[in-house]
Amino acid sequence: MALVKKRQPLVKKRQPSLPQLRAFAAVAEHLHFRDAAAAMGMSQPALSGAVSALEETLGVTLLERTTRKVLLSPAGERLAVRARAVLDEVSALMEEAEAVRAPFTGVLRLGVIPTVAPYLLPTVIGLVHDRYPALDLQVHEEQTANLLEGLTTGRLDLLLLAVPLGVPGVTELPLFDEDFVLVTPLDHWLGGREGIPREALRELNLLLLDEGHCLRDQALDICWEAGRADAPVTTTAAGLSTLVQLVAGGLGVTLLPRTAVKVETSRSNQLRTGYFSEPAPARRVALAMRVGTARGDEYAELAGALRDALRPLPVRVL
Repeated sequence: MALVKKRQPLVKKRQPSLPQLRAFAAVAEHLHFRDAAAAMGMSQPALSGAVSALEETLGVTLLERTTRKVLLSPAGERLAVRARAVLDEVSALMEEAEAVRAPFTGVLRLGVIPTVAPYLLPTVIGLVHDRYPALDLQVHEEQTANLLEGLTTGRLDLLLLAVPLGVPGVTELPLFDEDFVLVTPLDHWLGGREGIPREALRELNLLLLDEGHCLRDQALDICWEAGRADAPVTTTAAGLSTLVQLVAGGLGVTLLPRTAVKVETSRSNQLRTGYFSEPAPARRVALAMRVGTARGDEYAELAGALRDALRPLPVRVL
């Protein structure tokens, strides 16, 4: 019968404590127990005891003690450098933790959809610079699906995009509603008109963004609500700037959110705008964050500040 060798239990090595390291570092700096004790705000016996306990834990002699002065042993000289480095790292750790606890500090990775970014980012960036100067804002412009993937995986912290999303685990912080405006060529019969009925969209050659843009889906929804059964897709564009230039060239009409109208229509003198009758087709823009995020209170406060900052724009702040 084979004998089974009994496994010996692992012996956990003792670890030096931070008070011991601080005591040793103080003595190594002052080379005097009384001065080191005064610097540490503790008694000489307590300081001496902490250093002795550290020597016992490490198994080396750190100090050469005489009746007149204190010297570092060769081991003490080497380990004093290590002890100081450990204490510096602990101090840096505490400072970093304090910075993390402080609101509106550190990195904020903000994801923005392309049909919002050019028109709202000046306001967002100005707000952050003026009100939250310690916040490191990093902007990522992507389509909605990529932004949601980034939020749920932790690659992004906060999103600025059109809602509703209807995504589990994501909380929306509504900012504003904005109407859609009809953009037409200069000689179009609806150019410059107000009170345009939605039903007019049934017969228009509507130019849309490429698939993947939420604005495309919103435009299609508006058409279907107006009673248009077919998808009015003949020509598409990757961005609103290109879309507007296609309209200026007479290829059709398009829908722009009000925040984009001033920027995009200023690029050409061959464009006119028309406005729908109430209630006009509109979209809602919001911030979106993960449910239960540790910075939820910060993001809610940021949403409130952003609503105030957006009031000069042609939107209905919520």
